[in-house]
Amino acid sequence: MQNAIISGIASYVPDDILDNEMLSKMVDTNDEWITTRVGIKQRRILHAEGKGSSFLGAKAVEKLLSETGTNPEEIDLLICATSNPDYRFPSTASVIIHDTDLKNAYGFDIQAACAGFIVAMQAARAYISAGLYKKVIVVCAEKMSSMTNYNDRATCPLFGDAAAAVIVEPSDQNLGVIDGEFHVDGSGLPHLLMKAGGSVAPASHATVDAEEHFIYQEGRAVYKHAVSDMLNSSLSVMNRNGLSTDDIDWFVPHQANLRIIEAVGQRIKIPAEKTLVNIEHFGNTSAASIPLCLDEYKNKLHKGDKVLLTAFGAGFTWGAMYLIWAIDPK
Repeated sequence: MQNAIISGIASYVPDDILDNEMLSKMVDTNDEWITTRVGIKQRRILHAEGKGSSFLGAKAVEKLLSETGTNPEEIDLLICATSNPDYRFPSTASVIIHDTDLKNAYGFDIQAACAGFIVAMQAARAYISAGLYKKVIVVCAEKMSSMTNYNDRATCPLFGDAAAAVIVEPSDQNLGVIDGEFHVDGSGLPHLLMKAGGSVAPASHATVDAEEHFIYQEGRAVYKHAVSDMLNSSLSVMNRNGLSTDDIDWFVPHQANLRIIEAVGQRIKIPAEKTLVNIEHFGNTSAASIPLCLDEYKNKLHKGDKVLLTAFGAGFTWGAMYLIWAIDPK
């Protein structure tokens, strides 16, 4: 059975910046309040008319293909992780495949909220290990601004728009995804969801007037579960693979809240200098946050580095992944 390695990575963020000062003119908040509670200074917003998550995803995929010198026709499969699909149907993956001319690729979406990247990577790993596909793109595309309520001071500072993509390929070397652990607990539903727009509560004048087509989050409950669940899944993966904190070269948690990142890192006892963080500049970009962070710091990562990833999102769904990096800096 062959291992599944990340052989290339790229990301895309929109040009427009929404910083805390700008946000304070839209809603009752301020830079100190936001920075103290979540550690975010700015986020990127896609303002282009008629452009959705597929636009962000296609930009990331185009950059990935260009930077790796990959012929689009070589891609067998594209898995798109998103909580912000362009449409209820068709899939956002199908739009990205069309827009990037991946003529030979099959594609589908997965919805694992903020855990989307590691869940999609586990799926890609399974396809590669089974020999069903040879070149898989995992793309995480999130136009989070499309479901952010800019009248809600508790949630609107949190989210930004971004996309990131990786190529996953087989390798005989001891590299790539080594292990992963995933959990879901549907009892978390009331704490983090979009209340309307699905089949339970289809869009109506009443649901729009009640502002139920935006993210609803009970922050304290989410914080508590995120810290404990990201911690426990990370420790489980480390213990299963005989890894100490000294063995881990890089810790890359989902970028939801700087306080959550710090709390999990401190409990695992991973030094701050080994923890990759970029939430200050981009906010919470949901499924895109981990690969966006990996791409930003890719010149620090070397082939053979041991990397621990962990994420928590709506569902509740969470997990951790241990991979050995397969790319040297250019």
